[in-house]
Amino acid sequence: MNPQHQVLLSRNCSSTVSLLPHNSSASINPTTASSNLPFGSSSAVHFNQQRSLSLPHKFKHTTFTAKRAALQTTAAYSGGDRELAPESPAKELRRILELPGVVQAPACFDGLSAKLVERAGFQCCFTSGFSISAARLALPDTGFISYGEMVDQGQQITQAVSIPVIGDGDNGYGNAMNVKRTVKGYIKAGFAGILLEDQVSPKACGHTQGRKVVSREEAVMRIRAAVDARKESGSDIVIVARTDSRQAVSLDEALWRSRAFADAGADVLFIDALASKEEMKAFCGISPLVPKMANMLEGGKTPILNPLELEDVGYKIVAYPLSLIGVSIQAMQEALAGLKGGRIPPPGSMPSFEEVKEILGFNSYYEEEKRYSTSSSQLSPERLTSSVFSLQRTARDGGEQKDQNPQDPIVEVITPDVYNNYDADGSRGPFSGIWSRTLRVKITGRDGFEKLDVRIPAGFLEGITNIVPALGGVNIKQLLNEATDEMGGKLLLDFNDTIGDRIQVFLE
Repeated sequence: MNPQHQVLLSRNCSSTVSLLPHNSSASINPTTASSNLPFGSSSAVHFNQQRSLSLPHKFKHTTFTAKRAALQTTAAYSGGDRELAPESPAKELRRILELPGVVQAPACFDGLSAKLVERAGFQCCFTSGFSISAARLALPDTGFISYGEMVDQGQQITQAVSIPVIGDGDNGYGNAMNVKRTVKGYIKAGFAGILLEDQVSPKACGHTQGRKVVSREEAVMRIRAAVDARKESGSDIVIVARTDSRQAVSLDEALWRSRAFADAGADVLFIDALASKEEMKAFCGISPLVPKMANMLEGGKTPILNPLELEDVGYKIVAYPLSLIGVSIQAMQEALAGLKGGRIPPPGSMPSFEEVKEILGFNSYYEEEKRYSTSSSQLSPERLTSSVFSLQRTARDGGEQKDQNPQDPIVEVITPDVYNNYDADGSRGPFSGIWSRTLRVKITGRDGFEKLDVRIPAGFLEGITNIVPALGGVNIKQLLNEATDEMGGKLLLDFNDTIGDRIQVFLE
């Protein structure tokens, strides 16, 4: 066996972890396999314990120890010093599902909500068709949203985070052939897993009225088609098989379909809208080698249990499909009610602007931007304004200095307008002389007091409107062109703005 295909981590005499790739042909010792509990039919985690997917208490808080040790061991086998390639999203999800305890996976609906899930410390997340339909279309989850819209939204989500994302594939958007296209599309979009259900079209939220499912044969065929699509793509995407037959038919029907889905190659099983804790236990008792998923929808048909209770019942992963979209709706409603009443949201009800910028990555952007800065960067309006006011203070404190010190360097700032000052033969055009001139902008308030008196290079036309927005609608370049041969001190503009301040622009 290639040592890179199997890593055995002996923690103690009674606990051994085996991490296998999805299509590995590596053999498993039959003397130990009978007492172990593997993850699905596609990869295995083995713990010689009676309780599924749990470790002794001293390992409860070593979530990433297995991954770290596995990577170190693999590195030792494969050369040691070579940098390891990052895990694929699917492989990372499989590794997470092999860890002890219940995996909590809130359901996101866009890139920002997914990023917040990651920042909160969750190891993976779901996308919710219910929430995406609400956020993207403002429509109910009753089959309005399409495959293309879900793939597009999903790609934005997977690109926003580094944690694995399980995509809501609804009912595959058609027959078995459509299911194959959906699975392949979700793989290309970067999903680590896909959830597929057995509802008819149009499908809807499983906790709403009127649920209907396809026949047993068609339901199983959808999962087989998904498995085939995975093989054809060379992917290891995790297939979560969901049945809505508990509400549409009966609990017995739902249990039968779940067993059939496991036999067809599903990695995780999910019965939606189970109505009691007893039904949840009955579900977790079937196909014990395949992990079970719980759906904690607030106000839905399934009892809400905490993670420890879900683990006791036998669940491995739990989704929270309504939590984020629900609190978002309420927060926006409260903020809008306050704004309508003339009140902005109080500080405690929203993050500060600095926190918002940090969440969205402004600070990281600024740090990375420094790597590509050049010495010939254009002068920004902010730097210009700062320099202008610094010069103004210097002039007020020590008087204006007309003559330049011969030892001072001469700096010419090139802006887009300067390039227009050259003729086709490379010589400067008639407007070029303006570049050496200075514009003086003076603002006098209605009360007669001076508000502003600054001088800036005449060539920096864009910067003028950043300093004095009232000049935004004035063709200053045309005025400068007409005044090319004028002597210094010419008054170009003299007007009052909308609040009564007098604005004057001189060419010096």
